[in-house]
Parts: sequence; structure tokens; C-alpha cells
Amino acid sequence: MARVRIKDVARHAGVSEKTVSNVINDYVHVSDRTRRVVQEAIDHLGYKVNLAGRHLRKGRTGIIALVVPELDVPYFAELARHVIREAEQRSLTVLIHQTGADRDHELAALAGFGSTFVDGVILSPLALTADDLRDRTDAPPTVLLGELLEEGADHVAIDNEKAAREATEHLIGLGRRTILAVGGRDDAGLGTAEARTRGYRAALAEAGLAFDQAALLPVPSFRMPDGAEAVARALDAGARPDALLCLNDQLALGALRTLYEYGLRVPEDVAVIGFDDVEGGRFSTPTLSTVAPDKAAVARIAVELLRRRMDEAAEQAPADTSPAGVRSPQDLVVAHRLVLRESTEGVTRGPRGGQRPGSGGRPGDQGESRGR
Repeated sequence: MARVRIKDVARHAGVSEKTVSNVINDYVHVSDRTRRVVQEAIDHLGYKVNLAGRHLRKGRTGIIALVVPELDVPYFAELARHVIREAEQRSLTVLIHQTGADRDHELAALAGFGSTFVDGVILSPLALTADDLRDRTDAPPTVLLGELLEEGADHVAIDNEKAAREATEHLIGLGRRTILAVGGRDDAGLGTAEARTRGYRAALAEAGLAFDQAALLPVPSFRMPDGAEAVARALDAGARPDALLCLNDQLALGALRTLYEYGLRVPEDVAVIGFDDVEGGRFSTPTLSTVAPDKAAVARIAVELLRRRMDEAAEQAPADTSPAGVRSPQDLVVAHRLVLRESTEGVTRGPRGGQRPGSGGRPGDQGESRGR
């Protein structure tokens, strides 16, 4: 079967080849009716757009990089799925790179891996500093996720301080008074852990509860073994918490295991809440209450912001470092919600999936949620 060409689409749609090209390249000055007719012809004939040729004509590769600390962390895996979907809708291909939270690897990503291979970078940094951003030259457009290094870079994230405050307020509202922060980090940094710790402390202060430095349980990384070991150390040292605010779901899932091994019931003895709303938390026993960021929105906003920055870079003259029309760096906040499940609400299920007598809360995997 002969390959369908632009002139075949134009003939079928009753328009010029130039019009077909304008539609394929998203030229704005095309009427909705014409765009619809051309798209119907493309679909009917099975025309395949030559994406490589389109990108090369624009001086691009059509490839963006998603750079994350660890690929096997569920949050980043779920986020990557959303980023890939959003990129595909914009005819972009995603290269996924793992840094292991190593500064040299993050710097390489920030520099576009030392080549013109990628048109832009979406980066979730853990080791970079604000100076690293200020010192970069000739780097591709970059959007940061999670960690806020400074206001000089585009950034997309939830309001971590507010989210942690709301989660802690929920625990306090349940009557819990001895709340440990698993992964808490009490300093003035701009990282996610620091912001969530500030939210935790703000909720305690508002409720008139004293802050105890020993209530912060630092961890070397945010994985299940780290959560399990941090809680075990605290219990062995004599801590008697009635609630845990875990700074991600992996820490919370590890904490659940330790509480089970120590004979503590969740949520009767200790209520537990996490962050990220990863799939594993919906299937744990008990299911995990969590702060759910809108991961789809994070991906959509990050990809669209990066695409616009790439367009600006393409229009910028080589010697022009401050082109007209280039927007200032943006710090964009994405919605989150509190999803309440068995680990705080006390819903338990019998052998056939129904609620056991005397259990509280609502049935169902998702439980109650509060929009934010």
C-alpha cells in the first residue's frame, strides 16, 4: 500500500497542501471548521505525521528529559506515566533519567547532558543548590519539580507546608496529641521535607501543643525500610506516639510494618498518615490515609510550561539574553487533597469485604476525601 502523503490529505479535504501543513503544525490562524475537515481527512486516510522532520525544521529534536532521583519510587513512576502522556499529546518524546540524588548527575541534567540532544528538562532535584541554578549557562529550558531552590527557576509543586499542616490538623482533630514526624527535618531549607516539617509545627502551635525536637525522626532516604527503622528506633527509645505524620507514603508503609511487629494497632493505638497517594497505600492493611497531590496536573502544567519555554528559546536571537515577551520564572502551585482511609479513620473490613461490627468511617478503597 502506497504511503499517504500531504497532497493526498489536501485532495481529500478539498484544501491546499499549505493548509494541511498549517493544521499539522498547529498554526493558530486556521478556522475550526477547516482544522476539523483536515483532521477528519488525516484520520480517514491514516496519514502519519513525520515528527522527526517537523522537529528538525524547527531546529529541535522533539525530546525532553524527565529527571528524577529514583525510578523505583512509586511517586516518580506514577508521575512519569502522566508526563509521558502529556508529552505525547504535544508530539514530544520523553527521555527518563535517574540521578540517585547525586549532585554531579543532577548538574549534568541541568546542562542538558552536555549536548543538544534534549530540547528541555523537567527535573526533580535533591542535591542541587541555588548557586547551581545561577551558575548555569547555555542550558536548555528547565522546569523544577518538588524542591524549590530559588525564585529564579520555573517550579511546579503542591503547597507542601499547607498540606502538612492540614494532615497534622486532621490527626489533632482525632484527639491525637503525641504526633511524631517521620522524615521530619527541622531547618530553614527550601526542600520538601523542610516545608512539610514547618506545616507540622504550625499545626501543633495553633493547637497549643508543645513541639518536641525528639518528635522529628530523620531518615537517610524516603523508602519503606527507612520508615520502619526510624519508628523502631523511636519505640525502642521509649517514645509512645498516638499518631505518625509520615512525609511520604513509602515511609508510612514501612512504619505500618513496624507498628504491627510491636503489637500496636492502627489506628486504635497509633493513627498514620502519609504523602503522595501511591497505589500501594490503597492496598495496605490497613489502607493508608494520605495527602494526594494532583499528579496529573503537576505533569500537565510542567510539560506545558516547558513547551512554552522551548518556544521562547527558539525565538530568541543567540546574542539576546533578555528577549521581549519572555516571562519571568514562575512558581506554580498545584492542588492537593486529604484522602482519609483506614489508617486514621478506623474502617476495617470483614472476610467478605463488608465493615466489621463497630468499625467507624466509610467503606471503599478511597475513603473520605477533602478537596483543597
